[in-house]
Amino acid sequence: MQRKKDSKEKQFEELVIDVKSVVKVNKGGRQRRYSATVVIGDRKGKVGLGIGKANEVPDAIKKALQDANKNIITIPLIDGRTIAHEVVGRAGAVRVIMKPAAAGTGIIAGGSVRAILDLVGVRDVVSKSLGARTKLNMARAAMDALKSIRTVEEVAELRGKTVEEILG
Repeated sequence: MQRKKDSKEKQFEELVIDVKSVVKVNKGGRQRRYSATVVIGDRKGKVGLGIGKANEVPDAIKKALQDANKNIITIPLIDGRTIAHEVVGRAGAVRVIMKPAAAGTGIIAGGSVRAILDLVGVRDVVSKSLGARTKLNMARAAMDALKSIRTVEEVAELRGKTVEEILG
C-alpha cells in the first residue's frame, strides 16, 4: 500500500489498496492488463473509492484516481472521531459490520476497511469482516456501510419530528 499527498485535488490523500494483473486469453496468446483499486480521503469525513484498468500499472492507478474523485461520499463524524451508529455493508459475499467505539479505542479493522476508515477520519471504531476476503469487495462493503450512516438530525427530518421527540 502506497500513500501520497495530492495538493491539487482538494488536499485528498490517496492510498493504493490493490494492484493486480488480469489476463485475457485470445487466439494470439495471453493479453495482460492491470487493475488498480484506490481510495482517497481528506480525514474530515470525505472518502472515495475508485477502480481503474489499463495496460500499464501507472495508467491503471491514474484511472482509479479519476474514478475515486467521481465517487466521493461525505460521512457525518460524531465528535470528529467515530461513526453515529452500528452499520452493516454488503458487497458480493462480503459483509462488513462497523460499530462506534469509546475514545481511545482506535481503528479495529483489517485490510482495506482499515484504509478507508483511516482516510475518512474515523479514529475510534470496531469493525468485523464476514464472508470472502477480496480486497475490492471488502472496500465496496465498507463504502456501502458508510453511505448508510445517518445522524439524529437527518432521522428527525425524515420523520418530521424534532430531535427531542426522537430522543424522548
